[in-house]
Amino acid sequence: MNKDKRRDPSPTFQSSVVVGTFFRRSNGKNSFIPDGEDTSIFVAERNSHHAMDGDHVKVQLFACRRRAELEGEVLEILERKESTFTGRLQVNHSYAFLLTEDKTLANDIFIPRNRLKGGKDGDKAVVRIIEWPEENKNPIGEVLDILGRAGDNNAEMHAILAEFGLPYTYPPEIEQQAERIPDMISAKEIAQREDFRAILTFTIDPKDAKDFDDALSARILPSGNWEVGVHIADVTHYVTPDSAIEEEARRRATSVYLVDRTIPMLPERLSNYICSLRPHEDKLCFSAIFELDAEARVLSSRLVRTVIRSDRRFTYEEAQQVIESGQGDCCAEILALNTIAVKLRERRFANGALNFDRYEVKFDIDADGRPLSIYFKEAKESNKLVEEFMLLANRTVAEHFALPNKRKAPPTFVYRIHEPPDAEKIDNFAAFISRLGYKLNTQGNVTDLSKEINSLLDMVHGKPEENLIDTLAVRAMQKARYTTHNAGHYGLAFQYYTHFTSPIRRYPDMMVHRLLSQYKNGGKNPVQEEYENLCKHASAMETLATNAERASVKYKQVEFMKDKLGQTFEGIISGVTEWGLYVELDDNKCEGLVPIRDLNDDFYEFDDKNYCLIGRRTRHSYRLGDPITIQVAAANLERKQLDFKLLDSSPLSPAPRRGSHKRKYRKSGKNNYEQLVRM
Repeated sequence: MNKDKRRDPSPTFQSSVVVGTFFRRSNGKNSFIPDGEDTSIFVAERNSHHAMDGDHVKVQLFACRRRAELEGEVLEILERKESTFTGRLQVNHSYAFLLTEDKTLANDIFIPRNRLKGGKDGDKAVVRIIEWPEENKNPIGEVLDILGRAGDNNAEMHAILAEFGLPYTYPPEIEQQAERIPDMISAKEIAQREDFRAILTFTIDPKDAKDFDDALSARILPSGNWEVGVHIADVTHYVTPDSAIEEEARRRATSVYLVDRTIPMLPERLSNYICSLRPHEDKLCFSAIFELDAEARVLSSRLVRTVIRSDRRFTYEEAQQVIESGQGDCCAEILALNTIAVKLRERRFANGALNFDRYEVKFDIDADGRPLSIYFKEAKESNKLVEEFMLLANRTVAEHFALPNKRKAPPTFVYRIHEPPDAEKIDNFAAFISRLGYKLNTQGNVTDLSKEINSLLDMVHGKPEENLIDTLAVRAMQKARYTTHNAGHYGLAFQYYTHFTSPIRRYPDMMVHRLLSQYKNGGKNPVQEEYENLCKHASAMETLATNAERASVKYKQVEFMKDKLGQTFEGIISGVTEWGLYVELDDNKCEGLVPIRDLNDDFYEFDDKNYCLIGRRTRHSYRLGDPITIQVAAANLERKQLDFKLLDSSPLSPAPRRGSHKRKYRKSGKNNYEQLVRM
């Protein structure tokens, strides 16, 4: 460390030498967060000592000048985080490089010829860094796996999974163990369960689904009330604790859904065959059985192990046709369930549940994985019917063990929580939308705020800025997560909530099934800390899976646009940064960047308070939410990035002033339900 640097450790820390986690960024803006703190400290590249993203390090704190921001220098790398990098191999005569677009690494990785593992120039590969000598500009690595040729669909999808540290193959030994699991159900096992095989039961799923983990049964009772069964695949009957399949499921924690494939948490023999509630086959389930009256009030409920036999497999489209036409298979039952679901949903919203109505980007893909077209999937009544009964089952299971009991404290349990939004984020969101002519009252309790947000979402429906405001509203929210400490679910307006209904694709649901069985059989309360650690792991893996899914969508969007260079599209400014404008196209929701360097009619400066770029000379601005016309300039698949060019470089509007941008809109009556987060 240079001796002329002025030492001025922050009074927050008891020592100028602290331990924590290092975060590397390819732009050189590295940072360090001390253990037990949330303060981020800048670490210049020259002071990083080649620490890698996620490394546990010892850092010297200092300030170069009096009252300057605190900085740090890495003194020692205490523990390396195991990490890999994906990219394209550039192979020369005696050595090679991995060219990577990883956001945590600015330098390509040098690979000795004897560490290539057969990789050839242009191959997509997974590489591990084995050393980074102090005097070397580039880290030294070795190839772990060759994914295929760059540009090949399988290679690129596997690269996305590897980029996020997610598995892209299934261990053969685990699949072999799954093959040995018998699919026959013994008479003894059936005798221990409630038999629902004679009661009308059906599944409703996406048309390409194979892992049917939930089914609904329905019958009218002599009282005129409806008995509704929410039947969930009994995965833990087949996956035993501490088995190799169990350990693999725990490690993965979730299935991953990319644009063109599913990477299952469980081996396909279990997820698509033995546990899947396929029609006309006897299946074992863990079920929540409800009696509901005409007003959708739950009169009674019970949690039981069952055996079922699905009579019909509906796609969402088929069930929707029954709802709309009033005709078809299971018509009376589907219409009755839909009527109940509508009332359950209305009651949730009345209690303060958030009503985000967001679309899902989908692709028509050919046999080689190339995107032929883009369309948007919106939740209809059939989707909401299923969602509402899954929500009811999840809430009921959580309440079953978590409701206050005078005799004893609630046992260890796994909750799905969603905490109220951060006040500062909501205030910033309210300040931004006020510039677009909307008002959000942030005073009052959490239910009042929910109703204000729902009213806002109704108001912007059908407007050009609808998706923008929806997106910013979601960003202002906390992220849902798993924990053993209940804090309620703000977005759903539930005091108690868990995940019980998808054990084929989520490990927390398996945990809940096991806890239910353990407590029903009089078992002991397990160690809460162990379950809390599993919850943290599951939440982290869920985030990685979501990021991989988004990356696959982004890749396919760029691939779809690569043959449209020079074409013109209308869009909306979806992001404003110091380096340019992000524009989302109206037709297909693809997003690209207009670099600030291309705005050459003036010198533009970033106004972070007003979310706009302002011309220094003309005072004209480009604002978040403005409509804009662009031309597709470039499509970089390796970076998953589109570059756009403004057709008309004249600014759209004058710089914002107090009271400007006010618009009047007629309120829309639409009030559809869509999941706020992955509930």
